[in-house]
Amino acid sequence: MNQSKVFLKVNRVDAAVVEQAQGVTVADVHEAMGVAGRPALLGARMRPIAEGQRRIAGPAVTAYCWPGDNLMMHRALYLAQPGDVLVVVCQAELSGAQWGDLATRYALEKGLAGVVVQGCVRDVDQVRALGLPVWSTHIWPMHPDKNGHGSVNAPVVCEGVEIRPGDLIVADGDGVVRVPRDEAPRIVDAAIAKMQKEEDVAGRVKAGASVWELSGASTAYARLQIEETNAAFDD
Repeated sequence: MNQSKVFLKVNRVDAAVVEQAQGVTVADVHEAMGVAGRPALLGARMRPIAEGQRRIAGPAVTAYCWPGDNLMMHRALYLAQPGDVLVVVCQAELSGAQWGDLATRYALEKGLAGVVVQGCVRDVDQVRALGLPVWSTHIWPMHPDKNGHGSVNAPVVCEGVEIRPGDLIVADGDGVVRVPRDEAPRIVDAAIAKMQKEEDVAGRVKAGASVWELSGASTAYARLQIEETNAAFDD
């Protein structure tokens, strides 16, 4: 019985929006989403495998893999296009590595933007040296099989967040955030505006202004009517 489902096509977020998103941070996007931003952030276990790896943005191509197996990852990687972000989910996270050296080399040849893995990544010394940006929940060299069921380019839940094929994925040193494809133009515009506002504030700090005042902390503090004592604490 066939328990797998593979979709060969993806309705991707607009390329112009992806290009704009490459200039904003995960924090900017998260805050621009407002109340929707918290559930859009992949969990804190999702970390870059290398310090200082470049920020990425691109449409999601998804794979859901059977425990201990990465066959569906390979099918999704084969179908992915330049600029895509491959999102791989294996809920039995320590059952077998989903990503490694050879997959990285192929992804670089295809021009993928990066990879996000709920599960294991191995060959990390080689992957880091090759330079493809990769985020994962685990580093573990367990050998995977290639004969399991799963899905490709269907919705997945990756580190607590539903990701649909073609959604915008933005990832940097802070983590990974998912932006729904249809909402991406508005949210990216708002993130750019927020970034520009922060750059203006940074300029004012450089000119001598206080973050205590500019951030609104002083107003919030005054509202709490906290008692202050003009003396040192004495044990």
